[in-house]
Amino acid sequence: MAVSTREFNLNDIPQKELKDLLEFPCPFTFKVVGKNRQDLIDDVVAVTQKYAKGDYNPREHISSKGTYSSVSIDIIAENIEQVETLYAELAKIEGVRMVL
Repeated sequence: MAVSTREFNLNDIPQKELKDLLEFPCPFTFKVVGKNRQDLIDDVVAVTQKYAKGDYNPREHISSKGTYSSVSIDIIAENIEQVETLYAELAKIEGVRMVL
C-alpha cells in the first residue's frame, strides 16, 4: 500500500490579519520585553495612557538572571489603528527589545 504525501507551502495558506481576528472594542494585552530597569513599568504605563486612557495595573516578570523584564498591560482596544500605534510607540521605549 502506497502512502501519499503532499508538500505545501505556508505562504499558500490564506493568512488572516490581526484586524480580521478582532472585534472592536475588545480587551487586548501588550507584553513589553526589555532590559530590566527601575522605570520600565512607569514608561510602559505613560506611553499606554497617551493612546488609551485608563487606570492600569501592569504585571512584571523579571528573568531568572535579572537581566530582562517583561511588562504585561491590558487595555480595551478601540480600533486596529490604536493597537498598531501602541506596538510602534511601546517599541521606542528605552531598552525595549520586543513588543508582543
